[in-house]
Amino acid sequence: MRAMNLQRILVALGLAVLMVWSWQHYGLSGLLLTSGFAVMWLLLNVHRTLAVLRRTANMPVGYIGSAVMLNAKLKPQQTLLHVTALTSSLGQRESAADVQPEVYRWTDPGNSSVVATFQDGRLQSWELIRPPVQDEPAEAADASAASADLPPPATTSTPPQA
Repeated sequence: MRAMNLQRILVALGLAVLMVWSWQHYGLSGLLLTSGFAVMWLLLNVHRTLAVLRRTANMPVGYIGSAVMLNAKLKPQQTLLHVTALTSSLGQRESAADVQPEVYRWTDPGNSSVVATFQDGRLQSWELIRPPVQDEPAEAADASAASADLPPPATTSTPPQA
C-alpha cells in the first residue's frame, strides 16, 4: 500500500475516533463542534487548491520565469500542488498518464528547464537542464573583424564649462 493512501486512511480513521469520542463525552454539541472543525479544515484545503489552480489558469503549460530560481526553491518531498504554486504554471507532462513516477518539465525564456520527478504526488528528484553555451571567443573574434572594416569613431571634446 502506498504511503499517501495510508496517510489518507489514518486521517479518516483519526477523524472518526475523534467524532466518536466527542459524541460520548459531550453529546450532540460535541459531535457538531467536531464536525464543524472537520468541514472547516476540508474547506480550507479545497480553497487553497482552487487558489493555486486559479493562478495557473492564465499561464502557459510548462512555462516558468526562471528555471534557476525554481531549482533553488525545490526541496525533496514537496507536493505537486506546492511545486505548482511555486511555478504558477502547470508542468508539461513528460511521462505517460497514470504511470508512476510522474515526470514534469518547466522551461524558462532562456530555454533552461527543470525536470521534476514525483512519486505518489511527492517530489523525489529534479534536474536543471541548461542549453549549450555558445563559444564567446569565436563571437568576439567575429565582432573584432567586423569592427576592423569600419572607420574609427569620431571623438569630440567639449570645453569645460566655467
